[in-house]
Amino acid sequence: MSDVFVSYKAEDRERLRPLVAALEADGLSVWWDAHLGGGDEWRDSIARQLGEARCVIVAWSKRSVASEGRFVRDEAGRAVKRHVYLPVTIDKVDPPLGFGETQCLPLAGWKGDLADPRWQAVRAAVRSRLGLSSGAVATPVARAGRVDRRTVLAGGGVAALAVVGAGGWYLLHGSPTQAASIAVLPFANLSGDASQAYFSDGLAEEVRSALARIPGLHVMARTSSEMLRDADATAAATKLGVATILTGSVRRSPTMIRVSAQLVDGSSGLERWSQTFDRPPGDVLAVQSSIAENVAQQLRGQFGASDRAALEVGGTNNARAQDLILQAQAGAYGDEAGYRQGIALADAAIALDPDYALAYAVKAVMMTSWNATFANTAAQSRAGLAEAAAVARHAILLDPKLAQSHSALSGVLRNQCDMGGALVEGARAVALPGCPAGAVRGHAINLADAGQGQRALGVWRAAAADDPLNPVLIAARAYLFLTDRRYAEAITQYEQALAIEPKAVGTRNNYAIALLFAGRTADAARQFALLPSDDLHRWVGEAAIALRVGDRATAAARFGTLQARYGSGANFQYAQIAAQGGEIDRGIAFLQAAWGERDPGLARIKTDPYIDPLRKDARFGAVVAKLKIPAS
Repeated sequence: MSDVFVSYKAEDRERLRPLVAALEADGLSVWWDAHLGGGDEWRDSIARQLGEARCVIVAWSKRSVASEGRFVRDEAGRAVKRHVYLPVTIDKVDPPLGFGETQCLPLAGWKGDLADPRWQAVRAAVRSRLGLSSGAVATPVARAGRVDRRTVLAGGGVAALAVVGAGGWYLLHGSPTQAASIAVLPFANLSGDASQAYFSDGLAEEVRSALARIPGLHVMARTSSEMLRDADATAAATKLGVATILTGSVRRSPTMIRVSAQLVDGSSGLERWSQTFDRPPGDVLAVQSSIAENVAQQLRGQFGASDRAALEVGGTNNARAQDLILQAQAGAYGDEAGYRQGIALADAAIALDPDYALAYAVKAVMMTSWNATFANTAAQSRAGLAEAAAVARHAILLDPKLAQSHSALSGVLRNQCDMGGALVEGARAVALPGCPAGAVRGHAINLADAGQGQRALGVWRAAAADDPLNPVLIAARAYLFLTDRRYAEAITQYEQALAIEPKAVGTRNNYAIALLFAGRTADAARQFALLPSDDLHRWVGEAAIALRVGDRATAAARFGTLQARYGSGANFQYAQIAAQGGEIDRGIAFLQAAWGERDPGLARIKTDPYIDPLRKDARFGAVVAKLKIPAS
């Protein structure tokens, strides 16, 4: 006798696997399939297990409530008569008539997270049915090897299951959808260790990136996909405007990794393909490639040699090296130590695989951010940026088709005040398959700073199409308005972005700038005051506000704070303050000094509103010319 009998429609089997695993991990014995023979043996086995189980979980889905779900309804009817019926919903459906009197527990979109309140509610209900306390553990019952009983009921046996798993969807349902659009939701971390979340999320991103490089597939970007982490497939597909959803889970141990993946039709919620991989940790690269291949074939009906080559762009054959880069990309950056740790992780990956192009690209990005933000002197910044440029160029040498490498070099060149070069490399990145939405956004920002607003808008639209829920992209749209002096529209967009991500420091700074130049000085002051107390942009903004109200003492104090902290490394910010104070000669002198130090702030010289009072001076044009910014 088993503690729990799980009743479900055959096609929903992979969706129920996390539930069975969670029940078994809780010490309960679960019957949901068995080695079933021919003749009447399988009928007798099901009837016996259904008649003896102390709790029967019935999984209501779009399939099981439909006409083909008669076996599920029969099993539910027997459970009701025995008073052991416990309904759950794995889709947003109502149980058939006669089975809705007992409250259904929702599990739509749940992937196995044991801390999820939905699982906790199911666990509590099951243990209540079994007469167990919340902390008691049932005695596990040994189980034989199993095969899905619904396959036998369908008359096709294991062979039929294998055909569908290998691509038999086309035989049953016709050709794939012409709208080959997909979102890859984050894979659930079932390892029982929250620190492993970087790996499950990173694995989903690796699959997402691989799919994005395959021609003919439209793949949603990471941020928008992750914002729908807990949504069910149909809701996620509707919000993202895609035809299909890929979801999955990862269970990782020192000796084994289990990855389950499911491809779901976004309109019906029906599963199109699913597979579970049990592999040693070193085989994870083959697993992600296999998932990408299967998904691409399901969506396009073919997968050729050129597609397979696209999966290998920028990659590695060393699973440990990839794991280190996943850790580096998952880091919470914003302080000096964080960037140093990211660089160290990239270095460790490169030591394991010196030909890993993505590792060099990641390192170049980290080095650029550190040297542009935390270098103690202008000389240190210049030397560090030169090294970052060399690392980015090596990534391009290793794999010219990796968009991240060109985007990394574009970022370095911007900070070296070579805006012409930055725009060239940004355009190369955007033209490559699989260019991340963040890189596309960065190119749009560079175009806006170069005074090419219309081109920037076109590039931004491409990024927004792949990442519609990303607040950073909303803020980027606001920045395009800001550089175009459309302050009212910028303010509206910034408020939308901050409503989603209120802790975004850069967004709040630009919001305050838009308020300031829209004439809303008091509102701007309140927003600058919300920035970190040691933020240099806050000091510039507060100095500008002080100058506007005639408080030159406060402005001088903010200027002095900047100089004490950054020395010659903040000449562009000094020029901003001088310009706002009407000190034209002093402002121009600071801009000239900024060029001498190759101050990264000069990238904004063509469109920065702080600098507007200096623009009519002939010396200003001479500084701008040195940045080699292409004409729009």
